[in-house]
Amino acid sequence: MKGGGLGEFGRIRRFFAPLAGPGGLALRDDAALIPCKAGQQFVVTVDAIVAGVHYLPDDPPDLVARKLLRVNLSDLAAMGARPRHYLLTTALPAAIGDDWVEKFAGGLAEDQRLYGIDLLGGDSVATDGPAVLSLTAIGEVAIGAEIRRSGARPGDQIWVTGTIGDAFLGLAILRGTYPSLPAEQRTALIRRFQLPEPRVELGPRLAGIAHAMLDVSDGLVADLGHICEASQVGGTISLTQLPLLPAARQLASADPDLPGHLATAGDDYELLFTAPLNAADQIRRLSQELGLPITAIGNVEKGAGVRLVNAAGKEVSLAETGYRHF
Repeated sequence: MKGGGLGEFGRIRRFFAPLAGPGGLALRDDAALIPCKAGQQFVVTVDAIVAGVHYLPDDPPDLVARKLLRVNLSDLAAMGARPRHYLLTTALPAAIGDDWVEKFAGGLAEDQRLYGIDLLGGDSVATDGPAVLSLTAIGEVAIGAEIRRSGARPGDQIWVTGTIGDAFLGLAILRGTYPSLPAEQRTALIRRFQLPEPRVELGPRLAGIAHAMLDVSDGLVADLGHICEASQVGGTISLTQLPLLPAARQLASADPDLPGHLATAGDDYELLFTAPLNAADQIRRLSQELGLPITAIGNVEKGAGVRLVNAAGKEVSLAETGYRHF
């Protein structure tokens, strides 16, 4: 690997081998060993982030690492799985030196402690293009307890955790928009862009409650569309029920179109799920127990597609429903 005095294997020995769990075999072998408990199955997901696309090149490297890990943990949570291990691949340009990699590994170490997971291995290569970072996360869930996209049923309520659109606003602030917001609010929104909160505690506890679930990465409307398509149903979201931070509501008071943009923005990494009406009390108890807002925002219906409606019940026209990768 280019870009530092340690070289590829020196970086692995110094920065990444200390992150390896027992199955990683000190990162000295070509593959890892993973036992699976009886009655459990592995849940495996992979996501990549690219400098200048998913994070800004001057973002702190420890936060880049933690975001990379957390967007994958969010996928595990969305299937009701508990995180266990991960694999890491880095494609780094020569300009990224050992100091950057050391801080990047430090961010991984911090979240490993927080989420009780470990590194199994991976790969590292050099590139002439922007940095590309790919992480594969491995979780466990009881056989038959996984929550998929395809289980939504007409009559279900649609729920979402946390607040929507924060990362969109945080990125906008980093690019110089909304300078009139108080510094405390700007900082909080930027943090939501740089450091998402995967709902790893809630996800597994929704087994047997949620009919369908995913995490909001491409945008609330687009991701509900994924559930509706997989489940062969339709869905309606009430614009007035969207959970927004006070800063977002303040901005929306001057820009009535903003809530619609927030409903289609990506990078929230909140859990979006459907559940029967009689599960509402259970969901509210989970919300209180975990100290996590969980808001009912609409309903699943017969039909197809997703409608976003205003307070009068009129459908809101959207130029885009969410982020497009291509």
